[in-house]
Amino acid sequence: MKRAFLLAGLALLAAPLRADPAEDAQVYLDRIAALDDAGPQLNAVIAFNADAPELARQAQGTLLGGRTVLVKDNIETVEWPTTAGSLALAGNDTGRDAPLITRLRQAGGVVLGKTNLSEWANIRSTRSTSGWSAVGGQTRNPHATDRNACGSSSGSGAAVAAELSWAAIGTETDGSITCPASVNGIVGFKPTVGLVSRTHIVPISHSQDTAGPMARNVADAALLLNAIAGTDPADAATADADAHVTDFTAGLEAASLSGVRIGVMRKQVGDSAKVAAVFETALEDLRKAGAQLVEIDYDFPNELGRDEFQTLLFELREDLGAYLSGSPADIPIRSLADAIAFNQDNADREMPWFRQEIFVQAEASTDRRAYEAARRNALHLAGERGIDKLLHENDVAFLIAPTTGPAWPIDLVMGDAYEGSIGAGTLAAVSGYPHLSVPMGAVHGLPIGLSFIGARWEDAAILQAGAAYERARSASIPRPTFRRWQEQ
Repeated sequence: MKRAFLLAGLALLAAPLRADPAEDAQVYLDRIAALDDAGPQLNAVIAFNADAPELARQAQGTLLGGRTVLVKDNIETVEWPTTAGSLALAGNDTGRDAPLITRLRQAGGVVLGKTNLSEWANIRSTRSTSGWSAVGGQTRNPHATDRNACGSSSGSGAAVAAELSWAAIGTETDGSITCPASVNGIVGFKPTVGLVSRTHIVPISHSQDTAGPMARNVADAALLLNAIAGTDPADAATADADAHVTDFTAGLEAASLSGVRIGVMRKQVGDSAKVAAVFETALEDLRKAGAQLVEIDYDFPNELGRDEFQTLLFELREDLGAYLSGSPADIPIRSLADAIAFNQDNADREMPWFRQEIFVQAEASTDRRAYEAARRNALHLAGERGIDKLLHENDVAFLIAPTTGPAWPIDLVMGDAYEGSIGAGTLAAVSGYPHLSVPMGAVHGLPIGLSFIGARWEDAAILQAGAAYERARSASIPRPTFRRWQEQ
């Protein structure tokens, strides 16, 4: 029976999408049934809307034309509770849409369902397994079902790769859009912090949090960004968003890298010779497209990670507490301390694999002066002395590096085996600058992404660079296998 479901799912994936958005929506629902709920059981989707085909039909003629979008389950939608993966929020049925979801619907997007995530957006424990939540279980990577889909937007990344929806929305504090995009072989875009509203999203950090699009190509990601970007009076960070909103799809087809100076973050390639080889192929593609590659010599300062972590600890306690205390739903927790107590009281279900030492650290992080100093220094190192300096001193338009390494085996006992030496995404995360990951090849059949990082509000330019690279790319991008990894 399981093999029959798998074969049916693969046949669905081979079927071309139709011009009728209602038929598309039904195909996606069928794929969810065959590949997520049965067959390989990806556990990427935790709720879906059976009325999606009719909603898609009604949305024809709009910007998105009834295209289906899956939404990470830390973003409020009126249809379902917003759980952030925690049983404590299983009843967090607020009856409201986050403003970005309101924009999505107004643009003709259909909310197809909610995606699983790393519980509490992967900020609970240093020993966590990305893609696991008490609500949704373990999300699996469709390219190798025994390997990780990365966090915390793991469900969104896996769902888009498995073609369970046209696109998805993830959120990122540091790597949670770009990492799952990279290891699942899709496009993920972390916009400038402040371009997309964060209101009614379960938070970690008001300094670094943002939602962003995840799709199978840059053009689709840009189109979804068109729908969700804009100023929200309830989110002060978005005050200038409308001034920077444009048609992010404009110019993508004609975008050229000819004569463009690109900064190559050589030390952020990491220690893997196979990742380096994939990166070298991408560099050659960029050269053939006319780009001028400039070698960048950069070492991450030790205090950047230290001060980022201190910032996240302090803001987690305050920002999450504000969200929980303000939820109109009947929930059993109203503060981080309450969440810690809930997890302890329900340890058999909430903490069977890893604990909550980061939560405990955050609850004890009450020194505001130390926090403010840490945030100032982290922002200075990542922005002014980081991306801004590198762009200016090397006269380059943007920076590139591998996004991360290949997906690692799922290990609930030991936790993630994340390769921290690869990638430069922390600079974009801490500074709040845009970061795009585009597939650039594979290592032993496991996808690897190429990061494009630019200056604040240069979102459109970064998307154009990514689209130009897509056209120049010579490497083949693997298709999901929906089976365990096999040596190749």
